[in-house]
Amino acid sequence: MLASLSKWFARFGPFLGLALVISIFALLSDFPEQYLSFRNFRIVLAQTVIVALGSIGMTMIIISGGIDLSVGSSIALTSVVAALSLQQGIPPSVAVLLGIVVGAFVGYINGLAITRLHVVPFIATLGMLGIARGAAKWLAGEQTVNPAETWVNQLAVTFPDPAWLLVAPGVWISVFLALLMALVLRNTVFGRRVFALGSNEAAARACGIPTQRVKLWIYTLAGLFFGLAGVIQMSRLRQGDPTVAIGTELDVIAAVVIGGGSLSGGEGSILGSMIGALIMAFLRNGCQQMGWPNYIQEIIIGAIIVVAVAIDRWRSSR
Repeated sequence: MLASLSKWFARFGPFLGLALVISIFALLSDFPEQYLSFRNFRIVLAQTVIVALGSIGMTMIIISGGIDLSVGSSIALTSVVAALSLQQGIPPSVAVLLGIVVGAFVGYINGLAITRLHVVPFIATLGMLGIARGAAKWLAGEQTVNPAETWVNQLAVTFPDPAWLLVAPGVWISVFLALLMALVLRNTVFGRRVFALGSNEAAARACGIPTQRVKLWIYTLAGLFFGLAGVIQMSRLRQGDPTVAIGTELDVIAAVVIGGGSLSGGEGSILGSMIGALIMAFLRNGCQQMGWPNYIQEIIIGAIIVVAVAIDRWRSSR
């Protein structure tokens, strides 16, 4: 009975959490029709893109039993690189590609530190948090980088042109990549190896899985998504800012854990992480509409992380 209940909660819990958050703020709001309007949903979806893209990469890392605390700094670095590239007259498509590649490179360095230097993921990525942030400030000269207007600026607009897109192009990109990675994790050898690595690394190694190489691939691929999130961040602000995305890693990790990912490894899903990202976005949007200060949002998010991890530990013990 408990096992079936735990399985049911793991599968549908994130959806119930999303419905609960939306319902609570709709009831608390003085203008529930405004909070529940399609216009506000478009705003929330546009605001979700950065955390959603980060959650795709973090899902792979957490399923494999790892963690990455350098997400926010990686986003800041890649946003600065993309903005500087545009400022230097580099074609927008190349500038976007450079930002994504830099994100992948940061992930690759994290993977090397973990696999070759045998530094635990928490410490390796904590170190990269400082390195990437410092590199972003150095490249930007400790100021914002303001590139010329290009199509890149349209990736995160709330009301896109053409209007038939309905939501920001970044939302459609996130949906496509989420579906792609969900298929990869569930239907490929690589995906099965990611789950095996997080479930029992020693057993995976005994079965002939090249665990170190898989870890390197996981962190590099995750870096690609963090790099793309940085490009979207630059698009949203219309500038590269080395001080942005401080604490974004907490939102990303929270989204994955709320979505059913286990910090012990071996569990998680892209769909669950996307629902978790939506929960975080609706939570912040609701707090803003209520006029609550930022520290209230931070307290609520911190409490949600603790509760989500506690529930995860309870499920694991069962």
